[in-house]
Amino acid sequence: MSGPASRAGKQRQVRIIGGRWRGRKLSFTPADGLRPTGDRIRETLFNWLAPFIEGARCADLFAGSGALGLEALSRGAVYCDFVDTNGAALAQISEHLRTLGAEHAGACHLVSAQQFLQQGTLPYDIVFIDPPFKLQMVEAVCASLADSRLLNSTALVYVETSATETPLTFPSGLNLRREKIAGGVTYRLFDYAKTDNTLC
Repeated sequence: MSGPASRAGKQRQVRIIGGRWRGRKLSFTPADGLRPTGDRIRETLFNWLAPFIEGARCADLFAGSGALGLEALSRGAVYCDFVDTNGAALAQISEHLRTLGAEHAGACHLVSAQQFLQQGTLPYDIVFIDPPFKLQMVEAVCASLADSRLLNSTALVYVETSATETPLTFPSGLNLRREKIAGGVTYRLFDYAKTDNTLC
């Protein structure tokens, strides 16, 4: 949940709920729009991902507190790129990686999700897309991701939006696998269907 800017100085905590760092509590500074995915949703999401998380290479495109990417690393992912435009949030994620002894398992990128997708070169197995709801960036970022070369042929894409948001249009390369609503949040998991438009 996000807090108003006036509360930005108060540290809050996110708890890793599974894997080798289970129970670890990591601090973050609230900021406008920063809304860590709650325990209940994360537990369901990572139950969905359980058959695929071991050895996965991940990208957390709106990292915020780092809850999704750090949870993925805890549960067996080998690497995660954390992307955000909030330098203070990324500094805290970097500190968490050091505290957990996982400096080489993640990297932080102070760029927008769209810039990162344009610059990226290595493909991912799992991508998390959970922007601040008010930005309404999901459609554009999903379209850019589907058009990029940054998804393996068996990749999974997680998308989190407000449950009251206008129905979204997702690119044809993303096929809905799971969808649930919890409180005011709709969360979805997509399969990626690689298409080849190259002329022979």
